[in-house]
Amino acid sequence: QVQLVESGGGLVQAGGSLRLSCEASSRTFYNMGWFRRVPGKEREFVASCTWNGDPLETADSVKGRFSMSRDHNKNTVYLEMNMLTSDDTAIYYCAATSGTAGWALRDYVYWGQGTQVTVSS
Repeated sequence: QVQLVESGGGLVQAGGSLRLSCEASSRTFYNMGWFRRVPGKEREFVASCTWNGDPLETADSVKGRFSMSRDHNKNTVYLEMNMLTSDDTAIYYCAATSGTAGWALRDYVYWGQGTQVTVSS
């Protein structure tokens, strides 16, 4: 069992940056993903990386603006978000899987509670 806790969300102006963190309760070798959800819509995939921090997949909507990294010493995965727009406003969730870290929610076993990101235009 792994608990995931996201942090780093907040209010930012359009064009700004934020870095989200996802801390695991213990050191893991799971592949990781980030998703986001806008009220009234399905949770959507953002990006994923291997247990070693190598990037796997990135959604077209954030490609070139968002990137993932990982610090095993801190049991933490990060989502660096740049050039934010109002379309990036959402609750952001991190997730972990021992299998393929793909686009589908069903790929992931463990989920955090989410952190709100609001981009003002």
